[in-house]
Amino acid sequence: MTNFNWAGVVDFLPQLGTGLYYTLLISVAGLLIGFILGAIFGLGRISNNKIIYGIASVYIEVVRGTPVLVQAIWIFFALPLITQYNMDSITAGILVIALNSGAYIAEIVRGAVQSVDKGQMEAGRSLGLNENQTMRHIVWPQAFKRMIPPLGNQFIISIKDTSLLSVILVPELMFQGRNIAANHFNAVEIYTAVAVFYLAITLTLSLVLRVIERRLDIQ
Repeated sequence: MTNFNWAGVVDFLPQLGTGLYYTLLISVAGLLIGFILGAIFGLGRISNNKIIYGIASVYIEVVRGTPVLVQAIWIFFALPLITQYNMDSITAGILVIALNSGAYIAEIVRGAVQSVDKGQMEAGRSLGLNENQTMRHIVWPQAFKRMIPPLGNQFIISIKDTSLLSVILVPELMFQGRNIAANHFNAVEIYTAVAVFYLAITLTLSLVLRVIERRLDIQ
């Protein structure tokens, strides 16, 4: 029986550290863009304009109805054939996470805004504010507070989704782990180390979100 060689993992920490860097880079950039997309399309989803509502609905349903792995392959391999624009794997990875998380965040935004009592909008209008001002100063702050718990869950899911980007050669954590395991036949030790890295990221994020929820007194 072959013994585990956990000490050997230390030799590959620099390579895993590089993967961690790209995982965090893609996660942060992708989620920031995804939040902007989610806010835009989430508000589009509750718009009275049928064209805006239709565009937002198509985007959300198409992205949520297809696997992120297929989205990654399509964006990295098929999109350049259509647009004649080649993008590097890092840019493609950020785009995948942004588009995918944006669709889910859009539904979080829609649900949070619609959960605010309609009387709040009427109260704002009675104070002389127009619809945009009422949304910005009264409805949105309340809705954003309610978004935080589901946004935290979506952020954690998106961070783990970055592991699927190895299929388009993004040098993230799983990609580095797979290369090391293939060359040194220590799959159990390396993939366990990769799992520990992911666990450290998600637990840290969960802790930060819990502190934010406590400070904002979110029940």
